[in-house]
Amino acid sequence: MSDWLISLEGTAAGHNLALALAVLAAFLHALFGALQKGKHDPWLSRGAMDLSYGIMAAPFALFVVPWPEPHMWPIFAGAFVIHGAYKLLQAMTYTQGAYTVVYPVVRGTGPLFAVIGASLIFGEHFGPVQWLGVAVLLAGIYGLAVYNLRTITDDRDKLPKALALAVATGLFVALYTTYDAYGIRATADPFTFLAWFFFIDGWLMPVIAGVRLRRAGHVPPLKPLVARGIIGAFVAYFSFGSIMLATRLDNVGEAAVLRETSTVFAALIGWLVLGEKVGPRRIALMALIAIGAVIVELGG
Repeated sequence: MSDWLISLEGTAAGHNLALALAVLAAFLHALFGALQKGKHDPWLSRGAMDLSYGIMAAPFALFVVPWPEPHMWPIFAGAFVIHGAYKLLQAMTYTQGAYTVVYPVVRGTGPLFAVIGASLIFGEHFGPVQWLGVAVLLAGIYGLAVYNLRTITDDRDKLPKALALAVATGLFVALYTTYDAYGIRATADPFTFLAWFFFIDGWLMPVIAGVRLRRAGHVPPLKPLVARGIIGAFVAYFSFGSIMLATRLDNVGEAAVLRETSTVFAALIGWLVLGEKVGPRRIALMALIAIGAVIVELGG
């Protein structure tokens, strides 16, 4: 499997596979966010999901994939710090604002800075048509956030803080996207990076969730929380794995932009699953996001 994927790097087939993986990651990322934002405390949900994928990744990291090369350990340490900061900000964001308001802001901030980072680190450059696509996509994402902000009625006093946290979270999305793309390219076997990433990354949030449970003095029903954690773990594997493989097979910037169509999926999930309203204006803005992603792809 690894040899086949590596053989596709820089080819037309690799480009097409990267496109499909980025769109798959978009849907799964929106689903993962909805799982964390659902009926449980976001801190507990994320702790359950991270614990699940850390435990599941252990045997693959230790016994299946090749062990990381020595130069990979500092890279994993950096990834642990960056993702830890991202997850702390994300959990704080979800406790302050409605999912359909904060999620578009998080995802809208990420691709712009990821494209800039890819240009500086990997020498990738967007043409004028692709920058037009980025502008259209960002207009749709931020338009959706502004519309949600104007129409929402619950917890409006929390919205300024929620939006500030969402922007900060988006900056870390761009940082981890660029950094992890560097990491997965730095090892011979991409699955070594993925298995060890999940194994190492899975232990911070469970500790924080445990501390919060202890301070709260009461334990919520564990069966649904465990179920959410296991489902979320599988979603995380395929979501993060898809986008990381896409960045190895093709351009980091294009993959980052295409992943932000997750905002469309997030709005649909918010409507169908979380009971949040979706009207014609939101549908038009979601269409704008999709059109921007198509322009980026066609302009490449």
